[in-house]
Amino acid sequence: MSETNACCTGTCCGTAFPQMPVMPLRPAADRMRRSFRVTGMCCVEEVRALKAALGPMAGGEDRLSFDLLNGRMTVPSGVAPDEVVAVIAGLGMTAEVWERSTASQRNRADASRRWLQAVLAAVSGTAVVSGLICDEALHMALPARIAEAVAVAVGLRMVLPKAFAAARSLRPDMNLLMTVAVLGAMVLGDWMEAATVSALFALSLALESWSAERARRAIAALMDSAPSLARVRRPDGGEDLLPPEDVAIGACFVVLPGEQIPLDGRVLVGESMVDQAPITGESVPVPKSPGMEVFAGSINADGVLEIENLKLAGETTLAKVARLVEEAQGQRSKDERWVDRFAAIYTPAVLAGAVAVALLPPLLLGLGWSEWVYRALVLLVISCPCALVISTPLTVVAAMASAARAGVLVKGGEYLETVSRLSAIAFDKTGTLTSGRPAVERVVAMDGGSEASILRFAAALEARSSHPLGRAILDHAAARGIVPMPADGVLAQPGKGMSGMVEGRMGWLGSHRYAVERGAETPAVREAAQALAEEGRSVVAVGDETGVLGLIALSDPIRPEARAALAALRRAGVGHLVMLTGDNVATAERVAHDLGLDVVRAELLPEDKSTAMDDLLRQFGVVAMVGDGVNDAPAMARSSLGIAMGAFGTDTAIETSDLALMSDDLGRLAWLVGHSRRMMGVIRQNIGFAIVVKAIFAVLALLDMATLWGAITADMGTALLVAFNGLRLLRAGLPTIRHTRP
Repeated sequence: MSETNACCTGTCCGTAFPQMPVMPLRPAADRMRRSFRVTGMCCVEEVRALKAALGPMAGGEDRLSFDLLNGRMTVPSGVAPDEVVAVIAGLGMTAEVWERSTASQRNRADASRRWLQAVLAAVSGTAVVSGLICDEALHMALPARIAEAVAVAVGLRMVLPKAFAAARSLRPDMNLLMTVAVLGAMVLGDWMEAATVSALFALSLALESWSAERARRAIAALMDSAPSLARVRRPDGGEDLLPPEDVAIGACFVVLPGEQIPLDGRVLVGESMVDQAPITGESVPVPKSPGMEVFAGSINADGVLEIENLKLAGETTLAKVARLVEEAQGQRSKDERWVDRFAAIYTPAVLAGAVAVALLPPLLLGLGWSEWVYRALVLLVISCPCALVISTPLTVVAAMASAARAGVLVKGGEYLETVSRLSAIAFDKTGTLTSGRPAVERVVAMDGGSEASILRFAAALEARSSHPLGRAILDHAAARGIVPMPADGVLAQPGKGMSGMVEGRMGWLGSHRYAVERGAETPAVREAAQALAEEGRSVVAVGDETGVLGLIALSDPIRPEARAALAALRRAGVGHLVMLTGDNVATAERVAHDLGLDVVRAELLPEDKSTAMDDLLRQFGVVAMVGDGVNDAPAMARSSLGIAMGAFGTDTAIETSDLALMSDDLGRLAWLVGHSRRMMGVIRQNIGFAIVVKAIFAVLALLDMATLWGAITADMGTALLVAFNGLRLLRAGLPTIRHTRP
């Protein structure tokens, strides 16, 4: 409240409204990072090799992060770039500092690589067909062998450098397994088998690259939402088209109908509907008028807006979302880490098993070498862990991309996985379950007065108020068509109320206690005020020289979507819904009763919320905390999962939480629980399917009922099926939540 209206500061009102303390920035060491574009980093097996080689240089593998979709690796800035590039070259890959190439250059390079993979697969496949025709139809042995050799050479073009690096470092991976299988088939004289395996493997790499590119485009489409130019208003009234990076804070820029908003800002002039879907996931445009904030990347629908720039280009909400989504891809889920550990043991074990199959039967039982070496090669091919190691990360990234489109920012696969296991969710009240803005709920007239006259009298004294309760009274009066009376000599009484001359009468308003101090309380006033306070309302008394004219009851209204959202959470299987609030007991119990919450803890300081969260964790196990990301930060840090209401205190919320609801829509929570469980179901389907297929073909290989080309076809088919199954999550839609008014 301003100095002219101090009646509602301090403790005179029962409802506590949010304040915004400053949260500490992340440590400087976490922000000083350098990124590299790594060409050839297509699979988590390459990631494991990079971790092993670069971990000692970076001070530990946990200080490295990887974005497989974009081929990006991030290391501490203290590691010499030239050394990083040299080490990566020794692993059969190439690297360059990320900042030295533009996004368009990187996109062209990625497109060129995919085109090369497609061409190699086509050439290798054509050579196989040519060799088959020469051998079977034309009976021309030499041309057939040449065609098959071309198929092998072209098919393994992308594999050999990595295979040699894996052999030198004694780190067997799928590239080495495939190369050994192809070379072994050639040694045994099965040139057509070797050629077919090479061509199919090249086709597999091309198709996997395409499927990963589809997920990458989904992320890129979310991120590439801001325009490249801003129409900046000059002091002389003219306009300049400038890159958003060159627009200073405080500058005024103009956005025409149909254009995207280039920077975060505040509307100065104009009214329009704005589509905020890229940021909040809201399905319909929202109205914007002077004084309201807008986000970069939003689309101006129908009016001309003049906007004051509030943030630099790199600090906009969209830029932060982009940065956090990129970082999220390096935060691996528990299932992803399990697959990594499994593959690290599985690949050497398969290689040892294949060697045993090739050597032991001939040596111990005197069986034919050619037959058992061939069976070992089939076992190597079918045991390739590619389907396992690509299925989980691709599924997680697809799930995070669809969540981001729905206005839910997830900072890592582990957090999205945790959502599926939630047994309880704790909510802050103010700004989370309620709107965070007080509203007039009831006007009680005393001694035969009218509601309109009381509002007119109160609005006169509050005419210049900026306090939430004062603004609520003014807004309510305006909605009723009441024009404030003129007031003179308005004087604030800090912590109590205010007084002034209204149409020749000395008027006043303030808390119930202020009425008592003025000697204006009567038994009827006391009874009415106590009844309202016991219901959890804030009470403002309005009076003049004759006494109290009436009481205005205000409350923080429940969010329109809250009831439906909480009911949807119960249907989704979240068994316990809790409220942790610093507000008074009466207000907290009223809101909890209206919403049907299971547990309510009131009058909690931030440290008390943290203690309460410890109790909930002991009682329920996996518990999320939903708050504004600021006052609730201690409890969110203690919880299994911190969920921030992103639009309320957005800057802090998306930096400090594990998840952020960018539209502040609680209805997204139940959808998120279902989405997380769908993701976990797909991951388990993929892992189970890949293991079963490999087990079946391993048995067939030992029984001499499988061929090399059949094994590679099964492996390729399995890898593609699990990839496409994971990509289904890109189409995950958001249900419509019916909002009910309190």
